[in-house]
Amino acid sequence: MSAPEAPFLERTPVMLSALEHYDYCPRQAGLILLEDGYADDASTVRGTLLHHRVHEPGEDNRPGVRTLRALPVWHHGLGLTGVCDVVEIYDDGTVLPVEHKSGPYTPGGPADVQAAAQAMCLEERLRTTIDSAAVYSSADRRRHTISMDGDLRARVVGTAERVREVMDETRLPAPAADQRCRRCSMNITCMPKVLANHKKFDKLRGALFSPAPETDWDD
Repeated sequence: MSAPEAPFLERTPVMLSALEHYDYCPRQAGLILLEDGYADDASTVRGTLLHHRVHEPGEDNRPGVRTLRALPVWHHGLGLTGVCDVVEIYDDGTVLPVEHKSGPYTPGGPADVQAAAQAMCLEERLRTTIDSAAVYSSADRRRHTISMDGDLRARVVGTAERVREVMDETRLPAPAADQRCRRCSMNITCMPKVLANHKKFDKLRGALFSPAPETDWDD
């Protein structure tokens, strides 16, 4: 394995998993990256159990296709690094990364960004062009194919830059305080309802840190 080139070393590396977190909710990504604030719930535990097999490095060979599991990848130009759950390499040269998810698949959702980023990393590592990626959802036991078009690639690049800004500036993004918060395992840590209500938050903060009344010591 060759050493990363200079552009990668000079930029803050961004994990592939952070792209999905940020695309879903910037504050969620910030809490994980800056405060190690990840919290589990039933959904995340199911995801962890699902990934036990695909996160074990290994290789399978079937007629016409070679399957790699837990493959480390990176992209020097974008400063991305991470692990592909599954990569299928076909005899005709086709390369297909397959990201595994425990929950239902949402077309155009955050999982697409993570799978596309894996494909872009593989393109650099394998010196090839990848036309599609896939997300496997255990909820519906289906593989969903994603087209690697220009818009999705630009979305990966933009998301990577925004994640890097959060890490470099060490500043948490504002809470979403919308329907996403109800099913987020980090709701308690994030406190979206409190922090999104700026007037209430400023009032509570002012009461907590208000200076003590001045005392006339000459009396």
